Amino acid sequence: MRVAVCQVNSRADRNHNLQVARDQLERAAAAGAELAVLPEYVDYLGPGETAPKPEPADGEFAEFFATAARELGLWVHAGSFHESGPDPQRTYNTSLVFDPSGGLVARYRKIHLYDVEIAGRVSYQESRSVAPGDETVVAEIAGVRTGLSICYDLRFPELYRRLAVDGAARILVVPAAFMMHTGRDHWEVLLRARAIENQCYVVAAGQIGDHDPGRTCFGRSMIIDPWGTVLAQAPDTVGTVTADLDFERLDKIRTELPSLANRRL
Repeated sequence: MRVAVCQVNSRADRNHNLQVARDQLERAAAAGAELAVLPEYVDYLGPGETAPKPEPADGEFAEFFATAARELGLWVHAGSFHESGPDPQRTYNTSLVFDPSGGLVARYRKIHLYDVEIAGRVSYQESRSVAPGDETVVAEIAGVRTGLSICYDLRFPELYRRLAVDGAARILVVPAAFMMHTGRDHWEVLLRARAIENQCYVVAAGQIGDHDPGRTCFGRSMIIDPWGTVLAQAPDTVGTVTADLDFERLDKIRTELPSLANRRL
């Protein structure tokens, strides 16, 4: 199974952001990918006061990526967007997955919200405007069980263990807008750890570069095998990279080093 991670620099121009995303999906399809993954907040990453209105899961955002999936004959994980939330003050941070016919096959609402205060570096309270999801989601993508997560979820290994064990996931997907100051030290380490400890492929698509107001994302989108080996990594620019997932190798790793089977807690 060939997969692609599409790295973008979404800013305050939603129409431009969506066109860049479509261009990267076309590149993924041209490279022979069956599945393409886009980053968190792929349609808009800019000032809150000019953000687009939140939408339902069958709104314009969904229609845009459903059309792309159908026209390109591609499984599309559409990163995430602001889905209409439980009250007027909060949205959900939501991922949608579309099959090659354009059908919506999965929706995941981000569970862990990024509430962080680092003196002199960053002050961000996602929970002020976003409501947490409360359901883990494993989707069948091209016949492969695939666990869904978003960005800050990456720091909570119990989520991925549930996806791998209870959900029988063989792929773990991580769309993200990982901040530069944490990304350069933690992004690859955490992604490889999630792959190794759950013996799954990890497919992680990140935002890259500067975003208003005063936010810089790390990028380095990557695809990692169940041994923790980085199979593909995007350079520090907008673009798409691909890798082939070998599920016979995954089965061999799980047989020869049966850490999932040997767990006692």
